[in-house]
Amino acid sequence: MAHSNWLYQTRDIMFQIKEWLGVDKLLSLDAYKEYYGMDDINSFLDVNFKVCRDVMCPANKDADEPGAKFVGGNEHAVVTPDSFKNVYKTVMDAELGPQFGYRGEGKIPLCWYAPILEMQSAASPSIVMFWCLTQGAITVLHEFATQKQQDLFIPKLRTGEWGGTMGLTEPGAGSEVGAVQSKAFPTDTPGKYKLTGTKCFISSGDHDLAENIIHLMLAKTPGAKEGTAGISLFIVPKFWVNDDGSVGAWNDVTTMGIEHKLGIHGSTTATLSMGENDNCYGWMVGEAEVVDGRGIGMKQMFAYMNEERLNTGLFSLGCIGSAYYSALDYTKIRVQSKHSTNPKGPSVRIIEHEDVRRMLLSQKSILEACRALIYKSYLYRDLAVDAATPEEREYYDDMFAINNPMCKAYTSDMARLATGDAINCLGGYGFTEEYAPAELYRDVVIYGIWEGTNFIQAQDYTGRKFTMKEGAPFKKWVAQIDEFVAGKKTDEFAAEFAMMAEAMAAFKEIIDMNDAWTKGDKQMKQLFATRTLHAGARVYCGMLLLDQALLAAAKMKEKGEIDADFYKGKIATARFYVMNHVPDIFGYLKSMKFGDRSAIDIPEESFM
Repeated sequence: MAHSNWLYQTRDIMFQIKEWLGVDKLLSLDAYKEYYGMDDINSFLDVNFKVCRDVMCPANKDADEPGAKFVGGNEHAVVTPDSFKNVYKTVMDAELGPQFGYRGEGKIPLCWYAPILEMQSAASPSIVMFWCLTQGAITVLHEFATQKQQDLFIPKLRTGEWGGTMGLTEPGAGSEVGAVQSKAFPTDTPGKYKLTGTKCFISSGDHDLAENIIHLMLAKTPGAKEGTAGISLFIVPKFWVNDDGSVGAWNDVTTMGIEHKLGIHGSTTATLSMGENDNCYGWMVGEAEVVDGRGIGMKQMFAYMNEERLNTGLFSLGCIGSAYYSALDYTKIRVQSKHSTNPKGPSVRIIEHEDVRRMLLSQKSILEACRALIYKSYLYRDLAVDAATPEEREYYDDMFAINNPMCKAYTSDMARLATGDAINCLGGYGFTEEYAPAELYRDVVIYGIWEGTNFIQAQDYTGRKFTMKEGAPFKKWVAQIDEFVAGKKTDEFAAEFAMMAEAMAAFKEIIDMNDAWTKGDKQMKQLFATRTLHAGARVYCGMLLLDQALLAAAKMKEKGEIDADFYKGKIATARFYVMNHVPDIFGYLKSMKFGDRSAIDIPEESFM
């Protein structure tokens, strides 16, 4: 049975948002100061917590089994369990879904949306997929669509009456987006095109929770350039949307089937065929016509992808938390074996055994490190739009750009490690479907593949992010860690700061090697890209957790025994992360210096 027992904890979420992150600076800005105060987050999180506990989590057992079912036909070709309808309606009524995509007057900070989405994905990784992509579609339409297109599509997307998808992947193209074969032919109506093509792996590509589904589809017009330069983006509804906003006839968007997946069974991953009957139409986003064979579809779609990369990190985070709290709960109850210090004494609860404590603290440190990384990056997204000066907005936009591939790739990589440790904490029972970690372990695997595989994220990090604007932003990114390590040293954390200083020296050597490989041995740069991203994530997260530990130590002095156990936990977590996860960087450096080329040089036949 998939997990349906809500064990999630919010104390660290509240600490990170209200005590550590510095949201008060954001709320003092013009975009927010008339609308929200710091304590307003409480009501959002309280309602969301109850929805997750009372509605989403109980429905999750249906998400794993029976999951979503393909029935075919032109109406709703995919049927979801009845419990999903209640969840969807509850989330929409509470305005805890695509409503956060609204970025106009009175908007809610995205860094407040982060914990909401984290908790929702912890409650059901499958069901949350039915509205988070709609939010991304709203973002794209806000930024690029004509006023008429915005008026026609955004209101119904915001309420969840209509769903939204991103139509990138094709059977023959995969991660190579530039190879798309979908075609868009102009009609007599300006901006309106006839579409043909097949899209696969489309999350929430069809379902019975919304009246209509609006696909944002990449395709090429006649004479478009090869590769990504020729791509345009189109609004392709499943059912045509008339000029007055009413839903018209079926738009020749056929759901061919849904994937049978390792995890997230309740999330529909559909193959869609556009124009099987030569009767599929769509609008070019923004009516931005193709000039000299060049479209701007990829630029538009990247607004979507960058948001979903950040969200994918959040989905991973929710699963890490859900698995950890399940493991923690079990280890506090299960009694087994004598303690190492008292071999003739009574059997003890397994949380008292050293290796179980190691696994638990490793999970806790991964959870809180990735939470800090992602929450900080969401705050940067807010500040990149709303900070007071152009210089500040540019700085925060640059810092977000550098962090985003780590939010996605590092968190989803560590999610497999952390959920695996949660299974190990439960022993043999962890390998049964009776407890939450088994399903969560299956669910998290997709996050390393979505929105560009984690290797693509590593290429982005070591390529564009190292070199953008002649490398100036990345130098600032490195400098902030250096300044923290040099400027915040205290006796209480002397060993941890010494470790961070050593790690930063190693990381700078790794950067130098990447620079050299960029000019020379490009294959070596590719071979070590993932490890370079992990090295950067470890030093950055080490800084964030040590910063939180300093704050926790100060709070303990100020508050005495009030909440002391929580703050002691923050300090122990930071220590563990810096002393156990950060040192992986030294192994990466040693391997890079050795320059092992065996993976490149091995003949293909020798893999057998």
